Amino acid sequence: MKSTKICVIGLGYVGLPLARLFSTKYETVGFDLNESRCLELMAGHDSILEVSDDVLQNAVSNGFRCTSSIDEIKDCNFYVVAVPTPVDKNNCPDLTPLYNASVTVGKVLSKGDVVVYESSVYPGVTEEECLPVVERVSGLKFNKDFFAGYSPERINPGDKLHTVENIKKITSGSTPEISRYIDEVYSSVILGGTHLAPSIKVAEAAKVIENSQRDINIAFVNELAHIFAKIGIDTLDVLEAAGTKWNFLPFRPGLVGGHCIGVDPYYLAQCAQRHGHNPEMILAGRRINDGMGEYVALETVKHMLKKGSQVLNSELIILGFTFKENCPDVRNTKVIDIYKALREYNVNVTVYDPWANPEIVKHEYGIDIVTELPEKKFDACIAAVAHRQFDGMDVLGLLKDKHVIFDVKCTLDRSIVDARL
Repeated sequence: MKSTKICVIGLGYVGLPLARLFSTKYETVGFDLNESRCLELMAGHDSILEVSDDVLQNAVSNGFRCTSSIDEIKDCNFYVVAVPTPVDKNNCPDLTPLYNASVTVGKVLSKGDVVVYESSVYPGVTEEECLPVVERVSGLKFNKDFFAGYSPERINPGDKLHTVENIKKITSGSTPEISRYIDEVYSSVILGGTHLAPSIKVAEAAKVIENSQRDINIAFVNELAHIFAKIGIDTLDVLEAAGTKWNFLPFRPGLVGGHCIGVDPYYLAQCAQRHGHNPEMILAGRRINDGMGEYVALETVKHMLKKGSQVLNSELIILGFTFKENCPDVRNTKVIDIYKALREYNVNVTVYDPWANPEIVKHEYGIDIVTELPEKKFDACIAAVAHRQFDGMDVLGLLKDKHVIFDVKCTLDRSIVDARL
């Protein structure tokens, strides 16, 4: 087989770390439609902070290239698609980015080439939705003129311990020979090892159930938080006591957002419904988790009223907006649900987040946030995200004498908190 030259399509949280890693062993080109993103990366800086400047600059100096020109990827022969797979406003899978990436692949594909999809999908999408597009655009025949595989991404944004090279990788291919070839390519750079799945559909299913399982487990403890709040006992106290049993699973309540956990269950549910099964547990978990932002807002308002605080036109600060701590990723953040619910009560909400990009937040959600603490005093505070900048923060110094504090992540001193999940 000819020398492997890799093109990674999509240079976001998944694509860039993978492309950089591939570039340590193979000639690698990163492709992204966003020209300014490519220029930024070629200048040696990743604004989403997944790859450090020194690592990226070293990769570029050793030949790694990023481009928005399709002509520059035509001589590649191993294409990896790493584009987002979101849901629409009705929580239905939106495969538009995958279709568009498949068109791009089809325009540059040559005989003997391989295309591997990494985007999270339900079983069947690669072979039934994506590859027909590649066939139509390229004029080539699948499994005769070109071949395919699926290797689901397992990137955890902001996690500097479980990086792409350290996470075990599932691989699969459209023929036994191609399966082995794809597995060899990945295993040559993945220190955590690989697991060769027997089929593309099995690999797709494995990915989508990983996050669905976690979503359901978090939904369970979120429902416990509802119950225990009504009883008047602390959820974390209960979980710590129950956790003394060796087989109790250590899940914690919280907001479930981001690009995977809050999205993948809807892909699995769509697949189930297409095959005539009603996924009751999966969708019940989603309903609980999707309602947690509003729940936090309503509990905060309830505690304000109990203390005799004026809710109308009150001043409230939310600490954190990103979907997780110590990461600038605001995709599918559920903090926006807290914000919107509070605004329905005409609460004046200030969102402070030193990690989030205000321009991106404004573009995606239509709200303004601040990256520096304002000097005014607030009637209430919701600690939504546990950024390290908030460790040891004088939260009481932000607040008026009569105030309410809701601690979503259970990181504040318990003695100053009015309620927490």
